[in-house]
Amino acid sequence: MPPAVTKRARRKAERPSEILDAAFEEFVMHGYAATRLEDVAARAGVTKGTIYFYFDTKERVFEEMVRHKSQSFLPGLKDYALTLPGSATERLRGLIAFTYGHIAENRESREILRFLIAEGGRFPDLVDRHYEEFVAPIIDQFREVIDQGVAAGEFRDAPAAGFTEIVMSPAVLLSLWSLLFGTRKEVDFAAFTEASVDLLLRGLAKN
Repeated sequence: MPPAVTKRARRKAERPSEILDAAFEEFVMHGYAATRLEDVAARAGVTKGTIYFYFDTKERVFEEMVRHKSQSFLPGLKDYALTLPGSATERLRGLIAFTYGHIAENRESREILRFLIAEGGRFPDLVDRHYEEFVAPIIDQFREVIDQGVAAGEFRDAPAAGFTEIVMSPAVLLSLWSLLFGTRKEVDFAAFTEASVDLLLRGLAKN
């Protein structure tokens, strides 16, 4: 295949992601209702017709943008979880630090949370899919490590072991804190994460 043809094919394959990246910035800047596909097209460097070639409505652009931004995190989580060495306590500590950092300290993750809170009533199916495709796999990773710790005698079979969503709550709090206060009331993310890890591990510890 000639180089020019290969380049055009590659650009065409990349275009949906470029449109969704541009849509993300426009939705962040203007909110869902005020965002115009003309502005998304201008930011992406394409025509409005090109957007409609890939996505038939603004609603579809929004839904695919949320999935596009959310799913980019999951492969890293799965790869990282598989490489964690040591005891269940050590692996849980590493998984918590990794997840909190990628969720709470990641601008795109925080903005997706804002979108879901603001537009969840308009897009209930999107919220459900976000849970199934993004939140549930993270919770499953935590549950697997905690269950292994219980089986190995490192952790108590405590109530917290049955509600691994609790392990996610500090990351959600950090995200909400950043969304609400920005740089006006900054939190030391590293210190907050360490404090959360200490609290969670003490709650699960058998002795």
